[in-house]
Amino acid sequence: MATSTVNAKASGTFSIGGDLLVNRMGYGAMRITGDGIWGAPKDIEGAKKVLRHVVELGINFIDTADAYGPDVSEQLIGEVLSPYAKGVVIATKGGLTRQGPNKWLPVGRPEYLTQQVEMSLRRLKVDRIDLWQLHRIDPKVPVEESLGAIKKLQEQGKIRHIGLSEVKPHEIDQARKVVEIVSVQNQYNIGDRQHEDVVEYCIKHKLAFIPWFPVAAGKLAQPGGKLDAAAKRHNATVSQLSLAWLLHRSPVMLPIPGTTSVQHLEENVAGAEVKLSAAEWKEIEDSAK
Repeated sequence: MATSTVNAKASGTFSIGGDLLVNRMGYGAMRITGDGIWGAPKDIEGAKKVLRHVVELGINFIDTADAYGPDVSEQLIGEVLSPYAKGVVIATKGGLTRQGPNKWLPVGRPEYLTQQVEMSLRRLKVDRIDLWQLHRIDPKVPVEESLGAIKKLQEQGKIRHIGLSEVKPHEIDQARKVVEIVSVQNQYNIGDRQHEDVVEYCIKHKLAFIPWFPVAAGKLAQPGGKLDAAAKRHNATVSQLSLAWLLHRSPVMLPIPGTTSVQHLEENVAGAEVKLSAAEWKEIEDSAK
């Protein structure tokens, strides 16, 4: 799949919350940090180059979180991309605290979340966050309290839209009683479909579904398998096929593959141009079960 003229426009568009029109192939900015999503990236200039190229490739949906680094990912985005090009949507998340590399603990106390939104605004250099997502529901804090604080910030004009992450349908229903929810971000790919019920919920209610870990791993991605064979037939990579499947799965799907390599970024975006027949997708889906 050639990458010389790739553009995220090939992935089609989706309107988040009915008023934020984005190209469906986005970029996840978790990897522009150090090992264990902790500290600065090894190659800061390389990370900045990738961020600039993200926008050049027509990607206008960038997803980050205050916990990435922590702070590092948001800071780099603000430094490199602000003032933002017209139509670029920056989504961030709050509600996970960091105790070291690969360590994450939820804190959903209203005063903590309020502080984190204020800090995200400063780091991203924006007056209003386009899409703020609760990174995890804190089991120690009623979700009504956590989102009540976020609703106040939305009313103050500091947040445009609100989303959730790693939730089940009943939790989305619960949250929607407090605020309008426009998106859900759960782990999902062709080989890991444990959240199929959430995808169906999002399709039914026209919510954006943002699959993190969008590229198939494990048995399905092994050489010689159905995914690998189809990739070879279409002169594509297994990663490209994984992303193409997500785009094929539903028009509410907004994949956000992350990378620290310009070449890999172009390859991911080129995945939007891979088209398989319904029979080919069915064969791959059946082999994934």
